[in-house]
Amino acid sequence: GVAKNGEVTGTSGQAKRLESIKIWVKSELSGSVEYETHVQTYGWSIGTKKDSEECGTTGEAKRLEAIRINLTGEMAKHYDIYYRVHAQSFGWLDWAKNGAPAGTAGYAKRLEGIEIKLVPKGGPAPGKTARPYVSK
Repeated sequence: GVAKNGEVTGTSGQAKRLESIKIWVKSELSGSVEYETHVQTYGWSIGTKKDSEECGTTGEAKRLEAIRINLTGEMAKHYDIYYRVHAQSFGWLDWAKNGAPAGTAGYAKRLEGIEIKLVPKGGPAPGKTARPYVSK
């Protein structure tokens, strides 16, 4: 489904995996939103996508395990992008920001949901930021 700023997309508690994601930002400012997913078997090798390009896999039953999201251009000068994920067995992890990874590595756990928020540059985080990414 489609989620707007601060809304959740995906599920929590339904044992459903995210396989791919598209992200875009409506703005008068120049720049893009860029994102990269860590996919089961492929790791980070799928590459960086931007502005509603699909990132992940379809029809391969591969789970997303982590994500990084960044802003570019004027948008990056005016906003920080925060995001957090709901990971299998872990629940909601803390908020990552501006290209830091969110999710898990080495646990074979799927992402089940994601929440993304734009915050004016330097503004307060939408919540805890201590543990957005868990790796073995």
